[in-house]
Amino acid sequence: MPVGGTAPSGAAPSAELAGKRDGAEGADRHKANIFRLAIKNNASFPYSSFMMTRRLFQLLWGLALYGISMALMLQANLGLDPWDVLHQGLAPRLALSFGMTVNVLGLIVLLLWIPLRQRPGIGTVLNIIVIGTVVDLSLPLLPMPGGYGARFAFLIAGIALNGIAGGAYIGAGLGAGPRDGLMTGIASRTGWPIKIVRTAIELSVLAVGWLMGGTMGVGTVLYALTIGWVVHHALPFFTLDRNANGQCRNLNRWGFFRRAESSSEAP
Repeated sequence: MPVGGTAPSGAAPSAELAGKRDGAEGADRHKANIFRLAIKNNASFPYSSFMMTRRLFQLLWGLALYGISMALMLQANLGLDPWDVLHQGLAPRLALSFGMTVNVLGLIVLLLWIPLRQRPGIGTVLNIIVIGTVVDLSLPLLPMPGGYGARFAFLIAGIALNGIAGGAYIGAGLGAGPRDGLMTGIASRTGWPIKIVRTAIELSVLAVGWLMGGTMGVGTVLYALTIGWVVHHALPFFTLDRNANGQCRNLNRWGFFRRAESSSEAP
């Protein structure tokens, strides 16, 4: 080292270049991290948006189909489903149309969620608004079936579509409707199968509706005995959350079932 401890003339520029080089490499790494983060975000946002759109679409067509199925059973005139027997008995007392009675009663049933600790979602709100409205809109558009064959066709189609529609809008995972939330809430608290709980509720509502003046018939009995089975099998098919084996997954997140998915299940 020279006298006085001075560094060679080329040492300072070399250190300066090394510092610039390290700074440039750090900036490149920083840009790369930002780029990777942008790719991750851009990949996740469209997926989430797509899934939410899919859920909303399934929810809306499920609710609309449910309203149409109710209108089909009304036009069949072979007996209403238990809830509609109650709606029919209430409608003249409330001085409302059939569809508006459906909506008002849905709001009342929502209050029964409180002791069951069910949480409403956007599907719950749309259920109260859409179904009864679609019933009132569909009735003037559907023809009156003539013979018993056509009436039974309307009835069978109404029951089948009703169960499929129920499984569709529950499976969308945006919140069960008031009546189905009552069903799934009781199933969650008791551990009973959905088909048993649904059938028990339908028979109880039927008795109350008949006492209030609602009409019943062969369609009422057929609906009460079969709707639980249809919903029980439609719900897993339309559930959008699935594990690697194709089984229903994590429905507990939406308050449907008490048991959460196992930690060993694939995400």
